[in-house]
Amino acid sequence: MASSDFVLAARAAEQEMRAVFAATPLLRNDHLSERFDADIWLKREDLSPVRSYKLRGAFNAMRKVIPAQSLFVCASAGNHAQGVAFMCRHFGARGVIFMPVTTPQQKIQKTRMFGGDQVEIRLVGDYFDKTLTTAQSFCTEAGAHFLSPFDDEDVIEGQASVAVEIESQLGRVPDRIILPVGGGGLSAGVRSYFAEQCAYTFVEPTGAQSLGFALKEGGPIDVSPINSFVDGAAVAKLGARTFDRLKTINSGDVIHLSEDRICTTIVEMLNVEGIVLEPAGALAIEALSDIADYIRGKTIVCVASGGNFDFERLPEVKERAQRYSGVKKYFILRMPQRPGALKEFLNILGPEDDIARFEYLKKSARNFGSVLIGIETTRPENFARFLGELDGAGFTYTDITNNETLAQFVI
Repeated sequence: MASSDFVLAARAAEQEMRAVFAATPLLRNDHLSERFDADIWLKREDLSPVRSYKLRGAFNAMRKVIPAQSLFVCASAGNHAQGVAFMCRHFGARGVIFMPVTTPQQKIQKTRMFGGDQVEIRLVGDYFDKTLTTAQSFCTEAGAHFLSPFDDEDVIEGQASVAVEIESQLGRVPDRIILPVGGGGLSAGVRSYFAEQCAYTFVEPTGAQSLGFALKEGGPIDVSPINSFVDGAAVAKLGARTFDRLKTINSGDVIHLSEDRICTTIVEMLNVEGIVLEPAGALAIEALSDIADYIRGKTIVCVASGGNFDFERLPEVKERAQRYSGVKKYFILRMPQRPGALKEFLNILGPEDDIARFEYLKKSARNFGSVLIGIETTRPENFARFLGELDGAGFTYTDITNNETLAQFVI
């Protein structure tokens, strides 16, 4: 499809959507604008009816084949499932949604809530690969229409409606757009719409670099095993169609952010702005720090792609954020088994230090015991003083904060 044709199609899709749901707001963020000395705007896809942009692609793909097709199938453990369910109820179509057995009940319940009697949810497979294979086999047997979460031209065209709204709401094309990347549907749609009119930053989690490796290898490759923490962007293989629209981008415009680092933005936006973002929804905002030198005085749009955050994950998110920020550390401490040793250790703590975890693991020798201890403080530099005094007092310890293997078992 030629660029002009794509632009017209995206605009037509956006107009059709207005009969179903309102445009998501584009809001200037004063906190971020002041921090980065730029004009920072957030495209709030977390405020859509299903709290993500996924219903856009589902709507556009379904409207193209209805009423000739009335049975739709998808495989998803999250936002795509909810978008498809919402649109099945809107169109009065039947949907069969396959989800992994391990899908949290919260996501299953929300999908069922959006779809009502129009959808059937089938839990299949411990991992998504099995879920997807089963869904595609069923789709073929039932003669249904398979709704890909990203690797579909109609889905890409639907996601491009985000760009249509940005242009209309801002009144111009921004200097730069920052986009989270999973399978590439949103990025492919937005870039195809704006083409070379603005600069781009594409952001993906370190544990699922599907775009980065696709650009390096000249085509989509499976980057399994992936880290599924940023579930809205944890895709093992970029789509073939999305890659075709993204293959000419500069690899230098792709940023990878660690899962722990992303948590700092989730916590900051919740505490400072009262905005609830899922990990994928925080990607674009966290990337601002990496391009601060390039955006001063510029108009920047960050796409906050979703806000489907399960608050049961908040303790883990806070923990990851604190560890990344350097205000919380874990140690295995060799504690002398003598009167006064514990008091001596406690006296080393400063006024801003607190014990977050204290657990005897075992006696490592007759006169010593191993203790797992977590220390939380207000400023990272406090640890320099703390560790210095710990050394001076002759305590033996091992910092295990960044030891992922040990952390899985003892933290």
